[in-house]
Amino acid sequence: MTTAPLRAALLAALALLPAAALAQGAALPADPAADWSAPTSEHRIAVEGGQVWVRVNGTIDEGAPPAIFIHGGPGGTHIGFGGLLSLADQRPVILYDQLDSGMSDRPENPANWRPERFVAELEAIRQALGVERWHVVGHSWGSALALEYAAAYPQHTASAVLSGTFLSTAHWITGTNLLIRDLPDDVAAAIRACEGPTPPGPEVCKPATDAFYSAYNGRPDRPAPSPEAVAYRARYGGKGFNAAVYNAMWGPTEFRASGSLANYDASPLLSRVDGKRVLFVIGQYDEARIDTVQDFAALTPGAELAVVPGGSHAFISERPTIAEAIYRDWMTRIDARMSSAE
Repeated sequence: MTTAPLRAALLAALALLPAAALAQGAALPADPAADWSAPTSEHRIAVEGGQVWVRVNGTIDEGAPPAIFIHGGPGGTHIGFGGLLSLADQRPVILYDQLDSGMSDRPENPANWRPERFVAELEAIRQALGVERWHVVGHSWGSALALEYAAAYPQHTASAVLSGTFLSTAHWITGTNLLIRDLPDDVAAAIRACEGPTPPGPEVCKPATDAFYSAYNGRPDRPAPSPEAVAYRARYGGKGFNAAVYNAMWGPTEFRASGSLANYDASPLLSRVDGKRVLFVIGQYDEARIDTVQDFAALTPGAELAVVPGGSHAFISERPTIAEAIYRDWMTRIDARMSSAE
């Protein structure tokens, strides 16, 4: 899924863009000192429940098919993808915040917090931008949305990339329990106690939770954010992570699901998509366990699996050069395959 509200708070906004800059399609001047890469355009796009914020690097009708990156959560933001904007030298790169998070509208209406609405949100973005076919790249919860979109709109999906792969709550919780078991005995015991009916206080639970994240979701050897990344977060964080969405759809912690996704399972859709256009990407130490994702890949004939050495669930920020190379190589090969078939 995503990091807990504790860690996600690091993505919170320090400032908003001026309102004039958010006009539909408004071009912005280059300002490389203020963020990783200035957008070519920004948009407010109407979806069920409100408007979502979308940024585009590149020109939609030029270059290879665009790639849209779908963030995790539920309730997360696009911020973690900021370092991948360099992919725009080959194709348009589209980033957005799902409704109720980041720079998008925040109606706080639980009726909007449904997987099918989030999938429809993607399609509304595609139509508004005039994209014929794109690569849908999801991370964590975004992987489920990427798979659902690819199954519902194969004609508009060049490929689906399921990274940090969450597709099934039952599989995720089973994997999490196995990961907890692999932690030092005192840490594992503390996490289990914190998930019990009479949990100890934060002086016990916070260090144990932090130890879990250090192992599987933000390892200690990850590089410090660059000044450009810090500035980007300040400029494009909006209202940041939305804990209300996360709690309603998942629950209060990573370790158990009590929300509307408690029985979620998108894995049957794997048999409905073209496996030769599906890539799974995980970190070596990912919360999305390698054996679980191998099982998903086996259900998707022709799919590929990439493992980022030394990476956890946060491999995009931990191993940015490797992550970018994997995404770039995959989309380039898919584009070449599609061109030869036309």
